[in-house]
Amino acid sequence: MERERGITVKAQTASLFHNCEGKQYLLNLIDIPGHVDFSCEVSRSLSACQGVLLVVDANEGIQAQIVANFFLAFEAQLSVIPVINKIDLKNADPERVENQIEKVFDIPSDECIKISAKLGTNVESVLQAIIERIPPPKVHRKNPLRALVFDSTFDHYRGVKANVALFDGVVSKGDKIVSAHTQKIYEVNEVGVLNPNEQPTHKLYAGQVGYLIAGMKDVTEAQIGDTLHLHKQPVEPLPGFKSAKPMVFAGIYPVDRSEYNNLKSAIEKLTLNDSSVTVHQDSSLALGAGWRLGFLGLLHMEVFNQRLEQEYNASVILTTPTVPYKAVLSSSKLIKEYREKEITIINPAQFPDKSKVAEYLEPVVLGTIITPDEYTGKIMMLCQARRAVQKNMMFIDQNRVMLKYLFPLNEIVVDFYDTLKSLSSGYASFDYEDAGYQTAELVKMDILLNGNTLEELVTVVHKDKAHSIGKAICERLKDCLPRQL
Repeated sequence: MERERGITVKAQTASLFHNCEGKQYLLNLIDIPGHVDFSCEVSRSLSACQGVLLVVDANEGIQAQIVANFFLAFEAQLSVIPVINKIDLKNADPERVENQIEKVFDIPSDECIKISAKLGTNVESVLQAIIERIPPPKVHRKNPLRALVFDSTFDHYRGVKANVALFDGVVSKGDKIVSAHTQKIYEVNEVGVLNPNEQPTHKLYAGQVGYLIAGMKDVTEAQIGDTLHLHKQPVEPLPGFKSAKPMVFAGIYPVDRSEYNNLKSAIEKLTLNDSSVTVHQDSSLALGAGWRLGFLGLLHMEVFNQRLEQEYNASVILTTPTVPYKAVLSSSKLIKEYREKEITIINPAQFPDKSKVAEYLEPVVLGTIITPDEYTGKIMMLCQARRAVQKNMMFIDQNRVMLKYLFPLNEIVVDFYDTLKSLSSGYASFDYEDAGYQTAELVKMDILLNGNTLEELVTVVHKDKAHSIGKAICERLKDCLPRQL
């Protein structure tokens, strides 16, 4: 699927040996996705690292995703090595990209390394820079074992394979280990390093990154962010990861009711591999029992759905993606019933009536758009049509502009990215981060079929847009449904 779409979806770990000035070094590398919808993979991988390579395309220059990922690494206080790749292309302009890096990230341009990964030009100096500029991990081999689980996958024959970074101690085959999260005891069946295929070894030492198989049968046992330690030698758990906040919710139902159990185990195994998806049970009158899943974005949802189909042969029905709203209740009787003043609404069918509510809140995000300046006018009109408020505008170089807008999440969740790409002939890049909630005039829009409300088609929309969105849905339903029904 990654090849089909041409993007990285899953972080990939690899260790390699490198000879430098007569010494042999072991470098542990993690390749991480750049897209905003997989920022959970990025922040998780950064907690196991000491430094980052910031790879920028010499042709395209800085993109919005690069800006977001740079600040994640900067917050984690990691050393950053800027690398400018694809200098062999005929349109490449590495000097312009150097100036952009200096202006946006405040990194001096003489620290940039220009390479071509395709031809292998100057790649040696990247490895040299890793050894010189990135500090080795601070570890203690004499202390008892402390290992961080930063990723895991499910194997049908051997159970759960956990990718671990060792901070203290040593682990070898046959050791008894305990999970700090579940307090269950396991015996280690196999340890090894990834380069990038599995290569079993006798031991893993502090500072190494590798994999560990310990007969965990159930997918819920290998929690990502968990700390593993030796039996009878408890240690203080490492700080885990802050759990990702889902931005988009959609209902998933099996096409055939008899497939429910197969789909359940497929979703469990996929969420082990992608822990940023949240799962709640849900049921509907028309579609039967199913789940309401929370994703980090629309691409994340598409990729999850595609992986269900390709890896587990599951055919599913997806409902329209929605975002989580909040309502501040007005009467004390209702507050007693719900036990809180602010309630969060994930399913639009449960949207409370206006008479019960003091105000509605909708999620907002701070969006960054980087675009060539000839498209700025069109993009500003698009943003205004989506109820966005401009926060900032800055020229990165002579012909590229960085725009910052505050968007209601509901407006960008379905087709904003596609529209932006087509307006700018594919040159604009977009990235967003959570910015809390703001008050809004929201209404619940019911669609009646033959006079009856249909729960699956209920949506929550802004008051000003209710008429146009309702009209569009009805026009599509008129085409979809046979007239005699």
